[in-house]
Amino acid sequence: MAEKTKEIEPTYYGGQAVMEGVMMRGTKGYAMAVRKVNDEIVIIEKPLSTITKRYPFLKWPLIRGVTALCSSMAVGYTSLSQSADIAFEGIEEEEPSSRFEKWLFEKMGDKLNGIIKGLAMVFAIVLALGLFMLLPTFLGGLVPVNIAFKGAIEGVIRILIFVGYVFVISRSKDIQRVFQYHGAEHKAINCYENNLPLTHENVAASNRLHKRCGTSFMLVVMVITMLLFMVVRVEGIWLRFASRILLLPLIAGLSYEVSVKWAGRRDNFLVRAIIFPGMLMQKMTTAEPDEKQIEIAVTALEKVLEQEKEEPQCEQSVTH
Repeated sequence: MAEKTKEIEPTYYGGQAVMEGVMMRGTKGYAMAVRKVNDEIVIIEKPLSTITKRYPFLKWPLIRGVTALCSSMAVGYTSLSQSADIAFEGIEEEEPSSRFEKWLFEKMGDKLNGIIKGLAMVFAIVLALGLFMLLPTFLGGLVPVNIAFKGAIEGVIRILIFVGYVFVISRSKDIQRVFQYHGAEHKAINCYENNLPLTHENVAASNRLHKRCGTSFMLVVMVITMLLFMVVRVEGIWLRFASRILLLPLIAGLSYEVSVKWAGRRDNFLVRAIIFPGMLMQKMTTAEPDEKQIEIAVTALEKVLEQEKEEPQCEQSVTH
């Protein structure tokens, strides 16, 4: 009797818009394509961490969501930092104007940029926690309702803050360019997942919205956070602050299972209903790309596909 071969599910690729470019991620590594001011395209390819191979328990349900989130943040930060250096290479920097700035450059030299980037990342994490976790908790506590409803009130406030934040930053011309690359990234992945050749025409005609987008993931996170804290009821503002921070890994794990592992590989009425708000939000966080931006997205995806020469494992990535 012939041995039954194990059916291998397709790989689902993800990516991220960066400064004047796109990063695409596969199961083995990631590739980033960035356009310099002189129109040259710079390509960077790197392997992904093999920590899940060394520690298989990191692939367990719920835990794998935290692992994926940490990995995405690390790769995303590195890609953004490198893309900024590449995109603005050749642009003359302003000379230090104050004595303090001159002293910093003299003492720190090339290390100064790294320190500034590190501080910026810490500030961004603190800002995100304060704006999307602690502020809604504080404002929700001011509403005079029964504790059973505070989680729901807090959740609604959190979603309104998120929508308002996206709306405000989307007014910036610089952010609009990033959103165009975001749209190009989605179009390239949608084209590939629809089994179409990665030509300019096919990619341009593809949908710029994608159900595994990080925007949709963020909304799922907020809804799950709201539902969780309708059950986990804690009195006192400081205890509520602490519970929101301490339960972040559980929230990330649950959101990953729902948004990526479940909804990301299915297409039915329930899935479409769950991802519908996120798809609407993507109309703000993506924009129609031009030809050069599509070229960048296709270049990055093709480089990742070249890395996947062997049969891929069943993996999924969130698109950002």
